[in-house]
Amino acid sequence: MTKLSVNINKIATLRNARGGNVPDLLKAAIDIQNFGAQGITIHPRPDQRHIRYIDAIQLRPVVNTEFNIEGNPIPEFIDLVLRIKPEQVTLVPDAVDAITSNAGWDTKTHGSFLKEVVEEFKRNGIRTSIFMDPVVSLIEGAAATGTDRIELYTESYAVEFEKGNKRGVLPYVKAAKKAGELSLGINAGHDLNLENLNYFVNEVPGVLEVSIGHALIAEALYFGLQNVVSMYLEKLK
Repeated sequence: MTKLSVNINKIATLRNARGGNVPDLLKAAIDIQNFGAQGITIHPRPDQRHIRYIDAIQLRPVVNTEFNIEGNPIPEFIDLVLRIKPEQVTLVPDAVDAITSNAGWDTKTHGSFLKEVVEEFKRNGIRTSIFMDPVVSLIEGAAATGTDRIELYTESYAVEFEKGNKRGVLPYVKAAKKAGELSLGINAGHDLNLENLNYFVNEVPGVLEVSIGHALIAEALYFGLQNVVSMYLEKLK
C-alpha cells in the first residue's frame, strides 16, 4: 500500500491569517497521525508565510510516523534540516517568491550541487528525495546524485485527468519504470486529490508515498479532517 503523508502547510496558513494559535498546528499533526496517516510533510519557505522554522522544530517531538521536510536547499534550509533530522528531506527547486512548487529539478544542470547536498544529508542519516518532472533523462541524472528517492511532480497528470485525458499518466509510468531500473524509490505529489489519486497509484508502478496537502485540507472543509484522511487511505489500497 502506498503511504499517505499529509502536508500541513495550509493549516499553518489558516493560523497565520488571524494570528494566535488557532488552529493548533501541533495538535493537527498529532490528530492526522492518529487518524491513520503514515507521515507529516511540511514545506517551510524563506518568508515563513505558512510553516515557520520554529514550527518545524516544535513538530519534531510530536511526529512519530515519518517526518518529511520539503524545500529549496539554501543554507538556512540545510541548517534547519540538519538540526531536526527528519526521516526524509525532499529537495524542491522553488523560487523564493513562488506561490507553490511549479517545476522539478534539472538534474543535468544542477547535478553537482545536488550531489553535494544529498551526500551531506545522507551522512546525517536522512533519506533524500529529489522533486522531479517525469523525464527519463533527468531521472537518470537524479540517480547519479546518489539520492534515495525521487518525488514525481504530478501537476500535469492532474490537469490532464481533469480534462478526461487519462493518457496524461503515461509519462509517469515510463518515468517510474526507469526509476525502478535505477533502484530509486518513488514518491509523488502536487494536485493529487480524491478524484485522481486512485488511478495514479494503480497505473504508476512502485509508488511508495504520496504527499498531499492543499486538496486534502480543502476537502476536509466538507468532509471533516478525520473522514477525509480515511477517504484518502481507502483510495490508496
